[in-house]
Amino acid sequence: MKDITSRHDIEFLMEAFYKVAFADPIIGLFFTEIAKVNLKEHIPEITDFWEQQLFRTGNYKKNVMQIHKNLSSKKKLEKIHFDTWLSLFHKTVDNHFEGEKAHLIKTRALSIVTVMQLKIG
Repeated sequence: MKDITSRHDIEFLMEAFYKVAFADPIIGLFFTEIAKVNLKEHIPEITDFWEQQLFRTGNYKKNVMQIHKNLSSKKKLEKIHFDTWLSLFHKTVDNHFEGEKAHLIKTRALSIVTVMQLKIG
């Protein structure tokens, strides 16, 4: 397996992750029914976010925390939701990539989930 080396790799990873997340019985409804995520719009935006996290070259301008606070006001985000998201994210990374950036994206995901739980919970 190869490491994450490009925007294309991140986009591939996001498409793979959201396919699993949308179908998940614990968190899927956050994407499909509450946020009503349009993947054609969301994939380039979330790719920007992770590109910024990994390569410091992304163009992400939105406030991730506020987006999730707004989501939690519609249906409470609880520990199980964060844990499920993180587990699915890590598994998706591990299924497709290995190496320094793959490890970094998982570490950043853990950090982000930890901060969100503290600020939203």
